[in-house]
Amino acid sequence: MLSLSEFVKKIDHTVLKPNARLDDIINECRKSMEIGFAAFVAPPVYIKQVSEILASSDVKPCTVVGFPLGYSLTEVKLAELEQATARGAEEVDVVMNISFLRSGLIDDLKRELTALVEAAHSSGVIIKVIIQTDYLNDEEKAEACRLLIEAGADYVKTCTGFGPGRATIHDVALLKKVSEGKIKVKAAGGIRHAEDALTFIRAGADRIGTSSGVIIAEEYKRLIEATEA
Repeated sequence: MLSLSEFVKKIDHTVLKPNARLDDIINECRKSMEIGFAAFVAPPVYIKQVSEILASSDVKPCTVVGFPLGYSLTEVKLAELEQATARGAEEVDVVMNISFLRSGLIDDLKRELTALVEAAHSSGVIIKVIIQTDYLNDEEKAEACRLLIEAGADYVKTCTGFGPGRATIHDVALLKKVSEGKIKVKAAGGIRHAEDALTFIRAGADRIGTSSGVIIAEEYKRLIEATEA
């Protein structure tokens, strides 16, 4: 069983609800620092405040690009990424243009992914690409994963949480198999409890994205205490 510190370092605690207030985001950011999550994911408009709060910790300030639909022009996504890194983001979660994939516009998709990865890495930023598994069949999921490996992305991520579906064990296992250790897997979308997070980690998830990070950490602490009792 993972120690509490090992477990929370697999979690990206997230506040991306459109009705979130700045006070809410700052409060959750400080909780993330106290708990020691891997990253705290905040809206782009607030990433500067978040990065300043997290400067004294090892929790990475993270934001989103092309969120939540992925339809933005490549030039717009690149501008978003540039502004995010200028304001202190050390990780970005980018929504892939799944329409390119499903339309067979693979060369266009490759160009976009390559440009985004190169821009992120030139700034020393980790890039996690959301492929929206809830809209794809297994063949498309596998192809998306292979394209991300080719582009050099750091993570393939399941869902935004704003689509019709959620992360599934099947999808994580599939992406882990296709990855062959060449890209990490982030499971996100509907993960709200410690036991669920553990199941995804055992299936191959290297990171868990969730807006329930604080609750999950508290539940996991109780699981450890029950095991040691």
